[in-house]
Amino acid sequence: MAAVDLTPRQPRKAYGGEGGAYYEWSPADLPMLGVASIGGAKLSLAAGGLSLPSYSDSAKVAYVLQGKGTCGIVLPEATKEKVVAVKEGDALALPFGVVTWWHNLPESTTELVVLFLGDTSKGHKAGQFTNMQLTGATGIFTGFSTEFVGRAFDLAESDAAKLVSSQPASGIVKIKAGQKLPEPSAADREGMALNCLEAPLDVDIKNGGRVVVLNTQNLPLVKEVGLGADLVRIDAHSMCSPGFSCDSAYQVTYIVRGSGRVQVVGNDGKRVLETRDEGGNLFIVPRFFVVSKIADASGMEWFSIITTPNPIFSHLAGRTSVWKAISPEVLEASFNTTPEMEKLFRSKRLDSEIFFAPN
Repeated sequence: MAAVDLTPRQPRKAYGGEGGAYYEWSPADLPMLGVASIGGAKLSLAAGGLSLPSYSDSAKVAYVLQGKGTCGIVLPEATKEKVVAVKEGDALALPFGVVTWWHNLPESTTELVVLFLGDTSKGHKAGQFTNMQLTGATGIFTGFSTEFVGRAFDLAESDAAKLVSSQPASGIVKIKAGQKLPEPSAADREGMALNCLEAPLDVDIKNGGRVVVLNTQNLPLVKEVGLGADLVRIDAHSMCSPGFSCDSAYQVTYIVRGSGRVQVVGNDGKRVLETRDEGGNLFIVPRFFVVSKIADASGMEWFSIITTPNPIFSHLAGRTSVWKAISPEVLEASFNTTPEMEKLFRSKRLDSEIFFAPN
């Protein structure tokens, strides 16, 4: 692969107003988005903010970074919307053709912030989501003639014109005082969301780190989306073992909070990225490249999507690493080292896997 700038980036504001703002990452700033056909965006809603109903040209995973609120979901061919209560740590899989709206309650004291990561390979622009608004100044129906809108909705043309032009805002609004939106239902949440901060841990290493993996078992809709995801939290000065995705998937990582050092090594043993990464940044690891992270004193938390629904990783250090499986003779010959050094190397990290607490 030709050299591509892998530097982690923050998103830029695309649009917004009193109700909140929508931010997106662009392939112009983060070229790997275009290479991997991945989109990334963030929605931030103020108290009372409503992200108007829209659908997208890409399948996505949504992850609630902050706050709590409501999400309306209309699945393709459904006759009724699902109204789902969402809060920090929730992950939702949003397949193609899903219409969604998001709302932060008027009495909320914090913004509702939602991260979207997804596959743009079938979208209009590689590396960027295209969202189609159903209402508002940029809504689909502003483009149709009043004759077509009137016929579609069975309204007089004057009423059709009034209906289509009555929402002057674009994408995000703040609802009027006293205006009520539907209450969420526990039944609607079934199978639609998984809280990664409350779900059973897939990996839990004392003073090292913890992982929750989203897959077809715990969130069946990820199969339709075609993406896996995980939430990883590592403790102060802990290390995440050098590893790579061994099923030709890209790993797209958003730093939720904390900071740390990241190194990525590509083919020919070249280090292609060495940086200090911090909350709010997005970066993408090319296929088969090896990545490792060491947290600062604050620890580090990140949410990743992997471009396959049930990802598999190979680690190059720790109890479950490739080296522990390779025979001593091959290891000795490969490193061109002595039997003593091979024994020393093999005697280390016998009980730690994936995350290594500081000594």
